[in-house]
Amino acid sequence: MKVLRTPDSCFENLAGYDFEPHYSEITAADGTTLRLHYLDEGPRDGEIILCMHGQPSWSYLYRKMIPILTGAGFRVIAPDLIGFGKSDKPSHIDDYAYQGHVDWMNQWFRAMDISDVTLMCQDWGGLIGLRVVADNVDRFARLVIANTGLPSSAMISEEMSEMMGNLYQSIPVPDAAMVREQFESGSPGAFMFWVKYAAESPEFSVGEVFNLLSGIDDQAILDGYTAPHPDETYSAAARKFPSCVPFMPHHKPDREANDRAWDVLEKFEGPVLTAFSDGDPVTKGGETQFQERIPGAKGVDHVTIKGGGHFLQEDQPEQLSKAIINFMKS
Repeated sequence: MKVLRTPDSCFENLAGYDFEPHYSEITAADGTTLRLHYLDEGPRDGEIILCMHGQPSWSYLYRKMIPILTGAGFRVIAPDLIGFGKSDKPSHIDDYAYQGHVDWMNQWFRAMDISDVTLMCQDWGGLIGLRVVADNVDRFARLVIANTGLPSSAMISEEMSEMMGNLYQSIPVPDAAMVREQFESGSPGAFMFWVKYAAESPEFSVGEVFNLLSGIDDQAILDGYTAPHPDETYSAAARKFPSCVPFMPHHKPDREANDRAWDVLEKFEGPVLTAFSDGDPVTKGGETQFQERIPGAKGVDHVTIKGGGHFLQEDQPEQLSKAIINFMKS
């Protein structure tokens, strides 16, 4: 496995991101050592909030929330998934798989040896983070679930999976404008356009993804999100993630692994808050499954983050942070 490491110079003078880096080493299945970066802010004895990002962001996504949460007395730990941020980046798209990401994060989480954790997860931070919860359930006290999902066999039948596989084959390789048009129109096949764009479009870039999924127009902020990817060779993970969402026929083992995770979550009695935004075309309505299936979500005053898009941590950091603080202190 060839591994790239974004030069530290790429992260100099990032807007609002003045945090001390921390690093751990984990081991890939082929024996390769990978360095994983994480933030660890706030009082050492504070209740821990584990903030997990998705694609194609990194811990920079939580830079506005961290001072609010630590100011309320919480300890915030925010890792960069392998392939993102300051963590190492295997260079080939085939180095990445859903189960591989779960295995990597399980290694890191267990080495951290932390307990009574509240998970805050969004996008792939949920698909991976909720699997980590299921594998280490005794170490989690609460869950905050935002703009994410956990696709299972109950949600995606084999017939539906076959249909989506056929749809993928029939779609021309789109550009970002075509993907945006599909999402804005509410097309049921929009996600397949997104998958094909990320996997196959020669025009794919992390910057284009943020243009596609966010309303960010401040160049300094966009530079922060794209800093880990000085050129295309550093973006293999960002390209691969959409193709890992377990919708296709060959993803059946991943759906079955998610089924096992749901078996655990459906017995989870710790408090669960859903905090989906009102403006995310990707995960709209996804909170219902968590509210209905996880016992700890019953009787909780769930929130809708007003004015938030897909990256609600960027769009409404104060509103989301306040919801988390109120939830934890209640």
